[in-house]
Amino acid sequence: MSVNLATQLREGTKKSHTMAENVGFIKCFLKGVVEKNSYRKLVGNLYFVYSAMEEEMEKLRQHPVLSHLYYPQLNRKASLEQDLHFYYGANWRSEVQLSPAGQAYVDRIREISATAPELLVAHAYTRYLGDLSGGQILKKIAQNAMNLQEGGTAFYEFAEIQDEKAFKNTYRQAMDDLPIDQATAERIVAEANDAFGMNMKMFNELEGNLIKAIGIMVFNTLTRRRAQGSTEVELATAD
Repeated sequence: MSVNLATQLREGTKKSHTMAENVGFIKCFLKGVVEKNSYRKLVGNLYFVYSAMEEEMEKLRQHPVLSHLYYPQLNRKASLEQDLHFYYGANWRSEVQLSPAGQAYVDRIREISATAPELLVAHAYTRYLGDLSGGQILKKIAQNAMNLQEGGTAFYEFAEIQDEKAFKNTYRQAMDDLPIDQATAERIVAEANDAFGMNMKMFNELEGNLIKAIGIMVFNTLTRRRAQGSTEVELATAD
């Protein structure tokens, strides 16, 4: 009997989803304020997260639960490698570092893979369906905000999925058909909420870098205006 896991995940993570969207880094991103150094650090973290998740899903592709959600066309590791090469250059592997929050995220994926593999469903749901749902919008924001002519947004492109809406429906149905009971479904929902929390911690790490970068940009703008004798700056200083 189906436990309607996809519906339970959607309803059970609404609060976490909203909280994640209201983290400063994401709010700025959605408004088109993206600082390239902060963004490439996020891409680096995501590379390690997806690498861990996809390695574990590959190892567990015959698992009685996870086998139903084994869709290699969703894999993001290769596309993230492309983006890291774009942002860091050919030596990106020696430059990209995993942040403390990113490390905790990776550690959790490895831990549940060894102790409770069915909980990986929560991480697949949180990341992949989110990528498919908002990918094209986020891609355009990133391109416009960072003035990217080409390259740097491979993460948002699913070359092997022709119809993303249809695929999401197929994926949700596969989740609903998983051979799990209600107790397991509830554990998966709880893990999905934790996954949102781990993502938020990664975003919070980047917020300080973003604020610093914005502050420098504002300072440089004001300095240029002052050097040009801007009355606007003089009035602002007087106030």
